[in-house]
Amino acid sequence: MTTTEGQGRRAEGPGAEDTRADDYAALAAVGPYGVHPGHALITMVEPHPGHEYAYNRWYEDDHYYAGAMAMPWMYAGRRWVATRDLQELRYPEKSAVAQPVTAGCYLSTYWVTEGRYDEHMKWTVGINKRLNRDGRVYRDRTHVFTAFQDHEATVYRDGAAGPRDFHALDHPYAGLVLQVVDADGPEGRAELLERLRSRILPQRLNDSPAAMVTVFRPTPLPGDRMTYVKQVEGVDTRLTLLWFLEADPRTCWDRFQGLDEEIARSGSGSGSGSGSGSGRVELVAPFVPTVPGTDRYVDRLR
Repeated sequence: MTTTEGQGRRAEGPGAEDTRADDYAALAAVGPYGVHPGHALITMVEPHPGHEYAYNRWYEDDHYYAGAMAMPWMYAGRRWVATRDLQELRYPEKSAVAQPVTAGCYLSTYWVTEGRYDEHMKWTVGINKRLNRDGRVYRDRTHVFTAFQDHEATVYRDGAAGPRDFHALDHPYAGLVLQVVDADGPEGRAELLERLRSRILPQRLNDSPAAMVTVFRPTPLPGDRMTYVKQVEGVDTRLTLLWFLEADPRTCWDRFQGLDEEIARSGSGSGSGSGSGSGRVELVAPFVPTVPGTDRYVDRLR
C-alpha cells in the first residue's frame, strides 16, 4: 500500500484503521515539550457498593491506560486508595467536596506537560466519547472530585535535594494527602497562595514525613465533557494541594492535624483588616498507593 501524505500507514490485523502516522510526526515537531507538570488531572471516585472489585479491575486493566496514559502529553500517573480506616481520618466532617466526607475511596493523579492543556483536552474528550460508544466506560461509580488543574507552586522540604515534582508520580512514595482549600473570594486566592507558598507550607514541611507539596488551581471542564462528570466547582477560589509522603499516613497523621485551623488563622492575621486572603479547608484526606495489577485493599474499603 502506498502511504499518502497526511494519512500514514494503515495498521494490520482485524479491525485495523488508518492511523494517520504522518500527522504524529508533524505534531511532535512543534509546541512545548518540557518535563514540568504544568497541569494535572486529579480525580477522586467512589465505586458503587458491590462494584468495588469490578471497578478496580476495569480501571487498572483498561481505563488507566486507554483513558489516560496512552493520551498525548499525559506523561505520568499514579493511583491511590483510602481504606476504611484512612477514610475515617478525614476532616472536616462537613465538607464541600465530599458528602459524606468518607466518599471517594480511589484517587488518581496525572501530570500533563506544561503548555499542552488545550491539545490534551481535545484528545481526552474525543477518546472518552469513543470509549463510551464502545462500551468501555464503567457506569457504577460516582465522581466525587474530578478536575483538571493548573500548577501554581511546588514547595520542597529539602530544597534542591531529592526528587522533583515531575518525578513525584513515579517515585515510590508511601502515601499522599489530598488537601482542598477554598479562599473566601477570587481576590483572596492569590494572597492565600502566597501565604501558603512562603510561610505555611515551608513551616509544615520542616522535619516532616512529606517531601514536597504541589499546589494547583482547578480549570473548568469543556462543555462537551462526558455527562457523568459534573462541572468543576470553585474555579475562581479553590486550591488543591498534594502532599507526597515518605511514610504511611497512619503512622504520622498527627502531623496533618489542624490544617483547617491554620488556614483560618493565617487569613485573620494578614493585617489587611478585610479578611483578604483568608480561607477554609474543605478536605484533608490521606491515601496510600495501589499495587498495580492486584486487588489489594479492595476488601478493606467498607
